[in-house]
Amino acid sequence: KLLLTQELHTTLAEIKNTTTNILERANRSITLCRNLLRKFKMDIFVDGFQSEEEEINFFKNVKQIPLKELIYFSEVRSFEIQFPKANIGRQRKFIKKKINKLNRFFLYNMDFGQYVDSGASHFDKEYYTRDLLDSYFFTPRDMFLGKLKAYHQFIIYLENRLFKLENSLNGKTIIDPTNKLHWPYSNTDYVELLYALCLRGLGKQDNQSIMQVSKKLQQLFDFEPKDIYKTYQ
Repeated sequence: KLLLTQELHTTLAEIKNTTTNILERANRSITLCRNLLRKFKMDIFVDGFQSEEEEINFFKNVKQIPLKELIYFSEVRSFEIQFPKANIGRQRKFIKKKINKLNRFFLYNMDFGQYVDSGASHFDKEYYTRDLLDSYFFTPRDMFLGKLKAYHQFIIYLENRLFKLENSLNGKTIIDPTNKLHWPYSNTDYVELLYALCLRGLGKQDNQSIMQVSKKLQQLFDFEPKDIYKTYQ
């Protein structure tokens, strides 16, 4: 299963690098993730698990890899299909409405989100085994965990969409993604560079926050940082 998830990451990256149309990329990625989940489901139906620890690891970690991408690209596809084709005011309103909806989701599910972010495991048996559900491929929280991870990724997508839209209104030039510099280093390296630049005064004149400076750096580098504050800590 680990090898299959590694292959998934590789293929998703290939799709990203060879597909400029976001709907085509989403459709191809969705098909890929569905096929892998279908294979996982059949393997579990036939072989099951050798231990409770193996079962928890599968639903908490392994299954989450294709599940998160499936939910994420399904949200992106739905968003792009419904996105207003004209009237920038309506487009801005549409994006903000989606962002507010996601923020409500995070707020309503704050307790589970904190459990996940803290790295806790004391409820893993209740959350990621199938004892409480009459199912062999779902647990009480594995689908919910997939949504939580996917929505974090999706809200970054929406914020980038809004950033590009508002900057186009102000007449600012947005670098085409294909012309961005490749970032060959780690997420930690990015965060260290970001904080170093801010410490030296980058963004201070305009009273820019760390996240606002990061948004501008992302216009230069082909890289989407993760958990900036958490990584810095």
